[in-house]
Amino acid sequence: MKILLLNVLPGSSVQRSTRMSFEAPSTPLGLAVKGLLRNEALAISVLQKLPMELFLSLFKEAFKSRHMKILTAMVAEWPFACLPVGALMRDPDVMILQAVLDGVDILLMQKVDHRRSKLQVLDLRNVHNVFWDVCPGIEGVDCSKGTLSKEQAENGLPRYYLRRFLKLVTDFELRDHLDEQQTFLLQWAQQRKGSIHLCCMKMSIFATSMHIFIMELELSTVWTPVALSRFARCFGQMRNLRKLHLSCVYIDTNKDVNTPEDKEKKYSARFISQISKLNYLQHLYINGVYFSSEHMKQLFSRLQSLSIDLCEFSQSDLQHLSQCKGLFQLKHLNFCGVILLNLCPTPLQFLLENVTDTLHTLELENCSIRDSQLRALLPALSQCLHLTRVNFTDNDISTSVLKDLLQSLGNLSKLTEELYPAPLECYNDQGHFLVSKFAKMCPDFLDTIRAKREHKTISFLSRNCLKCFQRCVFDNKFSPFLYRNGRGVGRLGIQKGGGAEGL
Repeated sequence: MKILLLNVLPGSSVQRSTRMSFEAPSTPLGLAVKGLLRNEALAISVLQKLPMELFLSLFKEAFKSRHMKILTAMVAEWPFACLPVGALMRDPDVMILQAVLDGVDILLMQKVDHRRSKLQVLDLRNVHNVFWDVCPGIEGVDCSKGTLSKEQAENGLPRYYLRRFLKLVTDFELRDHLDEQQTFLLQWAQQRKGSIHLCCMKMSIFATSMHIFIMELELSTVWTPVALSRFARCFGQMRNLRKLHLSCVYIDTNKDVNTPEDKEKKYSARFISQISKLNYLQHLYINGVYFSSEHMKQLFSRLQSLSIDLCEFSQSDLQHLSQCKGLFQLKHLNFCGVILLNLCPTPLQFLLENVTDTLHTLELENCSIRDSQLRALLPALSQCLHLTRVNFTDNDISTSVLKDLLQSLGNLSKLTEELYPAPLECYNDQGHFLVSKFAKMCPDFLDTIRAKREHKTISFLSRNCLKCFQRCVFDNKFSPFLYRNGRGVGRLGIQKGGGAEGL
């Protein structure tokens, strides 16, 4: 291409005509993009057939020129594990955000063919991302991330069955009021919390009155002791906090090599002490986080709900917990995966005796409870007259003790949902589940309950098979079913792979 340089006055007609002569003719790629943008229906219909270079160029132009329908369809067909759309969104734009999230909705509702779509992470951070520097050449882009493993692909299950969550990554600036885009995003994520993991990588706080609108907080991160201490000062100001989730919060001392152990404990204690300042905290959820007995009175005060999942408990821990008077008004108690196998049940019995007038739900799932421990709890359980839901699944209980449990709960007329484990007699010496024996025993269990009261939803469940990841369920409709990951997959019968013996 030949370019002629002229010395002209600014704004003259000669300058305007010369500027136009500088423009290179459109490339075939550019012409293709323009043609597709002029015909939205055609563009959407051929997305799966577009070469990668054309697909990415079309996405950038659709974003820039605000072709919302094309943008939504392309998000649903995104062929990479991550979509760093925030790097293209220099200023807050609710309409663009809505178009992008509409594409995620299509993906979540499985209205697209997933032979191409691999999206696992939507990155809304307004930061430079090398991905857009590489495309449209894209030789350096890793397309492999987000694809199914060979084992999963051979499984034959639909993609939605294999991916439970889509991660949405963003940064937040908290001021006196949420802006329109923040409000829209938070409401959207809340409505889809069963499918979306909203991850805030960086939070900047510019207002001291942030406690006015923070009602629920979830912390799932690795802290250095210093970072934990700094956050504690902000955390203590969230005085209107109602729900607190502490999930897999770890203290990383490797980054602070000069931090002695006693100083680390000091930082942790400072953080936990802030919880005692949360006068309106009613619901506390702890998952995989260890806390010492000395912190329990600060953690457990004036609570209505306490959920502790996958945490280590010593006898001393259980003893201290049972003596926290702040728990004596509990409505919901969940010990999921808290191993009680070698612990004396007396402290838990004492706690149950003190919540008989308030407790509505009790979850003791997968606690390795044995016969002697459950027998000790029966007198207190029989007095919890307000219980509406109980869950004792995945515990090692014999037939006789299971019947004793059903008898003890016979006067709890408000129960609407009951989950019980298949008794030990339903397993052989190799640990295989005896389906036929289970099917014969369950009607007898139901008769035990019927003799005392009417029941609404009641189920007896085996453990998950380690080979096929199925469990056998017998419900009050006399319908034995095989379940996988909480989803019914067929009537109960011969289970392949030797995991259970058939009818």
